[in-house]
Amino acid sequence: MKKQIKILIIEDNEDISDNLVSFVSPFAETEQAFDGTLGLLEAQRNIYDLIILDIMLPGQSGYDVLKKLREDKISIPILMLTAKDQLNDKVHGFELGADDYLTKPFHGEELVMRIKALLKRGGSLNDDSMLTFENISINISSREVTIDEQVVDLNGKEFDLLVYLIQNNNTILTKEQIFERIWDFDSDTSITVIEVYMSNLRKKLHKYIDKDLIKTIRNVGYIFQGEK
Repeated sequence: MKKQIKILIIEDNEDISDNLVSFVSPFAETEQAFDGTLGLLEAQRNIYDLIILDIMLPGQSGYDVLKKLREDKISIPILMLTAKDQLNDKVHGFELGADDYLTKPFHGEELVMRIKALLKRGGSLNDDSMLTFENISINISSREVTIDEQVVDLNGKEFDLLVYLIQNNNTILTKEQIFERIWDFDSDTSITVIEVYMSNLRKKLHKYIDKDLIKTIRNVGYIFQGEK
């Protein structure tokens, strides 16, 4: 089953990074970057639900990465990791736009608790694996979609696409973002496949909803919107 949550880990210590992967892999897909410069480039793809960001990094510091992402209007929740336990360091991180802080060494249970709290706050994770939007209900675990309690027949990628759109409702998503999130760079298919899947998804939703929730932003991408 394809996991819906994607987390980017920017940590230069490979052992710590691998431990972080083991902690979050039960509920999320992960990508690793081992220096600030590469981490920033990966984060700027803006396809992740959360970023775990170390402070002391080669290339660029975690503060630099955080500052640049917020300047770029990338609002992905960011959990900072640091070996420092000074109040001033934490204040500086929060001032730059960090969402939470965790000091090394830490317990895996606390890390997971903080991550899940940030994901729930952002709407990417629900306690019961349910995602809802107006009269649409999605069970992430069983991959079932219902509208007014009627089951909607969606294939794998259509399901993934609907989840991603709802998790980012009222946010413009570029075709590149959607393609990287749903198909990834390793796919042999073309980015034009998005138009086919969007058309199919629209038709299936229209059977149950008498309005167009998926709106095309010409030459940019799409936005999922309900009632104003």
